[in-house]
Amino acid sequence: MTREWLPPEQYIETIARSTSYACLYFTDTRGRPVQLKATYSSDVWQWPGGNMDPGETPWECALRECFEETAISFDGPQKLLGAAFGLPRGRWPVNHTGFIFDGGELTDEQIEGIVLDPDEHTDLRVHTLAEWEPLMGPQKFERLRKVHEARHTGIAVYLER
Repeated sequence: MTREWLPPEQYIETIARSTSYACLYFTDTRGRPVQLKATYSSDVWQWPGGNMDPGETPWECALRECFEETAISFDGPQKLLGAAFGLPRGRWPVNHTGFIFDGGELTDEQIEGIVLDPDEHTDLRVHTLAEWEPLMGPQKFERLRKVHEARHTGIAVYLER
């Protein structure tokens, strides 16, 4: 059987579509996760990050979004803690693929110097995992727990919803 190859513009119409995002996971020097409260929901806590721009790599996206959302100009190593994948759901019509990088530890002074983008986030908090759990939905907390564990084990995690 001879396979007929489609031109790229036709082939691309046959494969799954996805938005892509990247973020940086920070803790304070005591190992407590640092998270930002999203403006679009009263119970969504997240890490500095966002959707990739055209022509941007996940790493470039994580650095750009982190600076835009916190004024932190991160210059640490590229260490992937995890990848996330979500199928279309609700009103979101395409897959959602993410890359979670290790932002390392922030000192108290660095945390105090964070400047939130008021269009994106309304609050910043630093808590232990036990303190975060009641503030987050089960799925989001499980993601936090697994990424926190990946930081400690050095083994990247794959998250799927």
